[in-house]
Amino acid sequence: MTILDDGARSGRGHGAPSMADVARLAGVSPQTVSRVANNRANVEGATRERVLNAMRALGYQPNIAARALATGRFGTIGLISFSLGSHGNMRTLDGVATAAREAGFSINLAGITTPTSQEVHRAFARLGTQAVDGIVIVEAEVLDTPSLLLPPGIPVVVADGHGGHDHPRVDSDQADGARLATEHLLGLGHRTVWHIAGPPDSHSAKHRHAAWRGTLERAGRPVPQVLFGDWTAASGHRLGGYLAARPDVTAVFAANDQMALGALHALHEAGRRVPHDVSLAGFDDMPESAHFWPPLTSVHQDFTRVGRVCVDILVEQLRTRTPAPAVLHPVPVELKIRASTGPPQAL
Repeated sequence: MTILDDGARSGRGHGAPSMADVARLAGVSPQTVSRVANNRANVEGATRERVLNAMRALGYQPNIAARALATGRFGTIGLISFSLGSHGNMRTLDGVATAAREAGFSINLAGITTPTSQEVHRAFARLGTQAVDGIVIVEAEVLDTPSLLLPPGIPVVVADGHGGHDHPRVDSDQADGARLATEHLLGLGHRTVWHIAGPPDSHSAKHRHAAWRGTLERAGRPVPQVLFGDWTAASGHRLGGYLAARPDVTAVFAANDQMALGALHALHEAGRRVPHDVSLAGFDDMPESAHFWPPLTSVHQDFTRVGRVCVDILVEQLRTRTPAPAVLHPVPVELKIRASTGPPQAL
């Protein structure tokens, strides 16, 4: 079914630009403009780009209602997230937005500043009335809200490893990352590894904490007291001060790079040299980590790929009209070894 807007049929010359106006500027037929507007695949790449440039030049907006009638889609993906300022969430959102645009979808973002029951319900209700084809949720803690009702019939994909809900999930392999960091420090000759964990209610922090503990236990090493931070450099600095005062601490794995940065600051203040006196590893591999002093060994997460896989799963559900199984799709991680880790001084 080919959709032509009213302007194409009437040949209007004034007011909002029509499909016919776009066709004349791009040097193509109105049917070709319709195919591009409806995100059909049977348009050559250079022609599609010429049509899109003409749309932008004229300020043309496709008829959303007509496109939905023709394709059964609105061409929009709803995106829900909180903690918008965090490095991981922003990179994941960027991955979702880029993949959605490449698949022919726009993004409708519903940010939640505080994941209260009222805020979460309001975000879902807003998206449910704004003609979205599917929803990507970044951080599954928003799904822990009691009595949460998702818009009926709309597929949902979650960018998180939390398994307490009935939707497909995409997440970095949190456990493998913590294992890699802990095994790296043990392999350097450290007797054990201390851990600055994330908040106890964070699913990512729980996975990393459990994998750190399990790695030490499998190696037959002592498991030190876990220290809980809140993802901030300030909490890492506070807990790093405690660790710096203990001469038996020679290796520390922080659950994210921000807390590792705070711990690095505290160790320097206490005169504990990194890595000569204390080796330090983080998690996330944010761009600044390679420029800490010393550069930080860290677990690299491909947040952009997480976002892309979320969109791939959602688009496949829309294409097949078949719900995706509620399973975890792990995205591999990689340990970036830098100058903040080394053998203990006694060796």
